[in-house]
Amino acid sequence: MASSPGQFAFAKTRRFAPLFATQFLGAFNDNLFKTALFVLISFHGLGYNDWLPASQMLNIGAMLFILPYFLFSALSGQLSTKYDKAKLARIIKFLEILIMALAALGFWWQSTPLLMLCLFMMGAQSTLFGPLKYAILPDYLQPKDLLSGNSLVEGATFLAILFGQILGTIVAGWHAGVVISLILLVALFGQISSLYMPSVPAKNPAERIEWNIHKGTRALLKETYAQQELWVAIIGISWFWFIGAVYTTQLSTFTRLHLGGNEDVFNLMLALFSIGIGAGSVLCAKLSHERLRLSLVAAGTVGMTVFGLLLVWLTHGQHYTELHGFTAFLARAQAWSVMGTITLLGFFGGFFSVPLYTWLQTASSDTFRAHAVAANNIVNGLFMVAAAIISAILIALFGHITVLYLLVALGNVPVLVYLWRKTPAMREDMGSWFKKA
Repeated sequence: MASSPGQFAFAKTRRFAPLFATQFLGAFNDNLFKTALFVLISFHGLGYNDWLPASQMLNIGAMLFILPYFLFSALSGQLSTKYDKAKLARIIKFLEILIMALAALGFWWQSTPLLMLCLFMMGAQSTLFGPLKYAILPDYLQPKDLLSGNSLVEGATFLAILFGQILGTIVAGWHAGVVISLILLVALFGQISSLYMPSVPAKNPAERIEWNIHKGTRALLKETYAQQELWVAIIGISWFWFIGAVYTTQLSTFTRLHLGGNEDVFNLMLALFSIGIGAGSVLCAKLSHERLRLSLVAAGTVGMTVFGLLLVWLTHGQHYTELHGFTAFLARAQAWSVMGTITLLGFFGGFFSVPLYTWLQTASSDTFRAHAVAANNIVNGLFMVAAAIISAILIALFGHITVLYLLVALGNVPVLVYLWRKTPAMREDMGSWFKKA
């Protein structure tokens, strides 16, 4: 059965396009700013005379960007439930302009402390917007369009991350005015697009705002854990971010040591992985025929396992000391196999994540949906921190990225078993596929 020609027709309407543009520009600006800052610290001597070495400054920067997910996600869910989410989006985007104006001063003055403060503030701004963008989708879209909408948001997010990282790397060494102009311009466009988002009624205007961060976060996680469907979906989504963090964080080192590629080859691998996720997300929506099919989560898990193992098999034992660019890399016998494997690894990641996001939205009540997405962000952050810690330990013990990639690929198996046991709908959906076959 083919998907209907109008399956993505909603993408051009006001109930989706402004939200899509706003979230794309936000993710793009986050990564443009963060990458430019990190490249300036790593390669251009920013903060050279400060009291911390560059490697530690990067670790602190990464921590500052993710810390708001733990601190403010519960508050974000409360705000998105109490107020009109479209109006809240406009306020958040205005805050982005103010933060980027402050960051402009940081780039002009070459002030690392000020830029680090802005990095934390951008993380907080993104934390406030995260629950909003996923919680508002069911308000804007018909149930039959929800999975397709999630696929477009998911795919676009990874492409925005990719483009932001590439552009941030390119312009970091240019005149400070270029970076300043870009981050301010993107923030301004994000503000403009948010003005076109249709207003939606507040889900619970009587929602009480809990300003005690620890108390609010603990209560949110406890309430979410009590709803099994939501918790299982969150664990699945968090595993996806765990895998993404492991692969993308270590990809530059993997490219250098096991592929013998320079930064151009690294950017190619990162692009293939991101494009794969985007393509997988969209095809997942098409194959779903406007219905939530959790069996595609199982297909995605199997695909990530197979191609994760294949990547290890293709590259294990290879160790390069001399780095080469596109031409020399593509001349190798296994180059195209590696490129295809990384693309398909991302592709099945898209299959895995899109139904889970849709399940999280549809399994939540209207008044708890923003809270559920906020809880998801907290657990995602925990998994990404765990990914960094586990990666550091395994690399220290074994000294090979391929060992880490091997264990991550095998880790898909217990995750699939967990999802299979906890999700009757997945088993029923799989059964219906086998009956049709």
